[in-house]
Amino acid sequence: MGLSAAIVGFGVASQQGQPGWRSEDYAAEAARHALADAGIGKERINGLITCKALNGAGGDLAMGRVLGLNPGYSASLDYGTCNFSIHFATMVIASGLADTILLTYGTDQGSTGGDFSRYGNEELHHAMIDPIGTMAAMMFRRYQHLYGVSERDLGSVAVAQRAWARLNPLALQQAPLSIDDYMAQPYYIAPIRGPDLAGFSDGGAALIMTSLERARDFPHLPVRIAGMAQTAPLRNLQNSNNLERPWMRGVAERALSGAGIGRDDLDLLMIQDPASVWVLQMLEAMGFAEPGGASAMIAAGETSPGGRLPLNTSGGHLSERYMWGWFHIVEIMRQLRGEAGVRQVEGAKLAMHASTMAAHKGSATVFEAMI
Repeated sequence: MGLSAAIVGFGVASQQGQPGWRSEDYAAEAARHALADAGIGKERINGLITCKALNGAGGDLAMGRVLGLNPGYSASLDYGTCNFSIHFATMVIASGLADTILLTYGTDQGSTGGDFSRYGNEELHHAMIDPIGTMAAMMFRRYQHLYGVSERDLGSVAVAQRAWARLNPLALQQAPLSIDDYMAQPYYIAPIRGPDLAGFSDGGAALIMTSLERARDFPHLPVRIAGMAQTAPLRNLQNSNNLERPWMRGVAERALSGAGIGRDDLDLLMIQDPASVWVLQMLEAMGFAEPGGASAMIAAGETSPGGRLPLNTSGGHLSERYMWGWFHIVEIMRQLRGEAGVRQVEGAKLAMHASTMAAHKGSATVFEAMI
């Protein structure tokens, strides 16, 4: 039995800090844009699924009040990263509990334009960036030990994604970045440099999902959920080599198999990238590159504009902004609807998004334009 859900609208909030705004305000603004994009009023919404922000804000009780909603069904995820939220909404639609669902996420992280030295929220900085940087440093040192790659090889990720970001007017990081520029950057936590880590920003995103039967009734090209898969290695470091996320191969294979396609059928790939080494690991764990071969693939331009596997075409978390994968889905919607402007991947019809909750959970979703 195939999946029976599609995304029919999306919206994003202001991506510059608004004085006095909370996470819920950003999520609500994104929701208003998503409703307008879908051409409907909030009275059509009978399901609400929210993804809480890092500080726990933005749950369904709060969003219901802010948006003035009394849906037939609602729920909140502590860690939605969009893939998990989309999977949840797909299952809710299949169950019949709701047929037109609003998904929201907003965050008031305190935007500083991605400059790691000037965070207004020092507690958030140390709570999030330091652990991510430390984990990334350990991961890459292990990766170096296994495959003999260099720090320049790691830098190829940030350089390639910056090339995409320079085509994206909404990306935080627009300055040119060569591999020499990258190597000249000071360490954040050796061997990790600033361009290897995502920059925080304020903002929000929202999606409208509905059943396939209703999807054609909306004004824009629907994007159906063609395949999805998850895994939950909750034992974390009790699992062998868990920081390398080897279980993502099975997740990718099940999502692709569910969609009835292979890796070569994808027109673009989005990988959640709070740190650059995530991209190397996950390309290999998912079978898109041989073990130790992802950096050479990226350095050769295979994931850059014009390459055979366009990857993180918005610039990803590293250069666009850190939004728990929600902007990765927004980029997929733009690409599959043919609305990505100068970075448009010609003829894009199939995309996949892969994400992890650190090394605790993994997920992948295949999206298909309903041409």
